[in-house]
Amino acid sequence: MSEATLSTVRIGVGIDTARYGHYAHFMGENRQKMARGINFPESREGYQQFQAALQRLSDRHGGHVHFHIRIDAAGQYAVNLEMFLRQLPFPTTISVGEPKRNKDYKNAHFPKGSSDSIDSQACARFAIVERPPASYETPAEFIPLRDVAAALQSQSKQTTRQINQLHAHLARVFPELAALARNIAAEWVLNLLHKYPTPERIAAAQLESLVQIPRITEERAQTLQTAARSSTGSLRGPVAEELVRHLVDAVRQSQRAEQAMGELLEQAFEALPDGGHKQLLTIPGIGRRTAGALVAKIVFIDRFATPESLVNYFGFFPEPDSSGADKQGNPKPDQSRRMSAKGNDLVRGLLWMAAQSAICWNAPVKALYARQRARGKRGDVALGHCARKLLHLVFALWKTNQPFDPKRFAEQSGEEPQTQSPPPQPRAPVPTATESAQPEAAAPGQARPEPAPHQPAAAEPVQKEAAAGHNTGSSPDQKEVTADSTHFGTRKIPRQTAAGNQPAPQGTDQTGSGVQGSRRIDFADLRSQISMTDVLRHLGMLPRLRGNGPQRRGPCPVHQKATETGRTFSVNVVKQVFRCVDPKCQAHGNALDLWAAVHHLPLHAAALDLAKTFHLKLSYIDPPKPQGQPQCPTKNGVITPDPP
Repeated sequence: MSEATLSTVRIGVGIDTARYGHYAHFMGENRQKMARGINFPESREGYQQFQAALQRLSDRHGGHVHFHIRIDAAGQYAVNLEMFLRQLPFPTTISVGEPKRNKDYKNAHFPKGSSDSIDSQACARFAIVERPPASYETPAEFIPLRDVAAALQSQSKQTTRQINQLHAHLARVFPELAALARNIAAEWVLNLLHKYPTPERIAAAQLESLVQIPRITEERAQTLQTAARSSTGSLRGPVAEELVRHLVDAVRQSQRAEQAMGELLEQAFEALPDGGHKQLLTIPGIGRRTAGALVAKIVFIDRFATPESLVNYFGFFPEPDSSGADKQGNPKPDQSRRMSAKGNDLVRGLLWMAAQSAICWNAPVKALYARQRARGKRGDVALGHCARKLLHLVFALWKTNQPFDPKRFAEQSGEEPQTQSPPPQPRAPVPTATESAQPEAAAPGQARPEPAPHQPAAAEPVQKEAAAGHNTGSSPDQKEVTADSTHFGTRKIPRQTAAGNQPAPQGTDQTGSGVQGSRRIDFADLRSQISMTDVLRHLGMLPRLRGNGPQRRGPCPVHQKATETGRTFSVNVVKQVFRCVDPKCQAHGNALDLWAAVHHLPLHAAALDLAKTFHLKLSYIDPPKPQGQPQCPTKNGVITPDPP
């Protein structure tokens, strides 16, 4: 698309599509009609008529024309037209709009009528006034995949309709069966109904004959016959038998067609050229069918700036559900939420099944499921979180064109917190000069342990490109949480006089260093071994904080109970600092200060407790030499004072 010049005339072209023909409207920047609207058929001759109309407008303005074309894509009628428009020899910006968005815009500006002329005029106005960005052009290799995915989605809906019809009919023939079979479309249920379509036939059947049906045990057969003998079904006789058999055959035929479309989708996905989308197959839980459906609906991962936008596109997010009453007639609480029903049905269904597989074979997803269940979430709610996690993995792997690595996604950057789990492994402590030179003596019969490798001290700057604990090629959706390179010191936390709080110990000096005898705890070294995220996760605070970036907000763990809500507590997981803006609390500082404030401990005792909880190593600072008389150089090994 060529760049427009100052003298370029911009014309909005709105096209209302239909099966046999299309209507086009032309509007200038002053919202006035630039030419008569034309109605052209869906044929080569019709396309030539439309191109001739554009050519006349271009010639009228000396060729300095830029067409902003907006298509109302209703169904598949606009596919051929879009491909033709992208081959026009004019500067164009082509956007394909959703029918609902176009309809809402039309109702807002042209509420008094609905016709092809008005619909196309609304599209032209939207194109020239709103200037929507150009829609992505689907590559030719992806077009078969999108068509097969659309056919599979349609066939899947057809299968659902057939199952619902069978379910509705069985409500009159054998209603008790729905309580005995969790899935009315299961293979053993269809085999049973095809052979014994009514409860009378089931009750009169031999027990051995029922057990011969796969997945029907003797106990299940006895339960079925007991329910069939006392069934309350009102539709009986030969007519009921023929209707049940007909519906069973329809369900089976639709299931076979859906399976064939699924295999065709897998073949279309395998035929795609190499690219980042191929990395989806490396994610445990996502197979070729799920990957094909995802790629067919996404096509371009660059359409989504963040993984959250991809999650929102497919509807895996909670939304408020506080309107009305529950099944018991009680008003729903204000905090009631449910999974959104938005998004593509085909992808949502396949991702749901992929999540059930991922919780068994995908380590990060399996850990997320365990954490959600430990927090008291229902199984379906936890699976929703896992499906969302799979979309995050899809975004990361597609963007980076890198295969799945479980170690790469093992550490969570605060998005999915870990609760009621063992404490995290401590980071390797900074060895002292004595430890580096003299490793610990080995036990009898054991080899001498290798000395710990040298690590930079906490005051040394940490490079962002090689953050500790992160791969340099980490995915875009993961925020790096690194040890802070700046020494903030230990902040003073206001001590409340409430019962349970202890006064500052005598062994704590003005700088905040805990004193043990004549040695002080090296707080900076202790903080370098633990991160703010680890402390928040252990305290159970991470799931209560809001925000995806380095700055998080939520209720204060120092002065609020675990059941209370609020946003006075602010923490930066990158800078490793926190602050409560409540005037009565005003707690602030680093991870050690937070641990001391939450447990109502003095700083020295908090350091000891933190090191014990996370299995950290304490380092001490030797006291400075006492200030006495000035010393002089030694003479014959004896230090003598300077002469007066």
